[in-house]
Amino acid sequence: MVVYSGLLMGRYVTVSAKVPYELREKAAKLGININQLIRRALEEEVKRREREQLRIMAREASQILSKIPEEEIVKIIRESREEH
Repeated sequence: MVVYSGLLMGRYVTVSAKVPYELREKAAKLGININQLIRRALEEEVKRREREQLRIMAREASQILSKIPEEEIVKIIRESREEH
């Protein structure tokens, strides 16, 4: 089972890729576990792209928030604290 982003993933799907025969043979001779390598590479790429999406979203949120006067933000925070 793979743990990804704090979730336990027990279901798997088959993903195939065509590679040159010689490359597969070299990988086998070098003891490379292709399944493990592909799984790890895919997990890392998904995490990298998720981080990039979060950076973009944070940048967009920052641009929106920068248009709100600081006094207004302080007022909203104070009002929110008084409600609780």
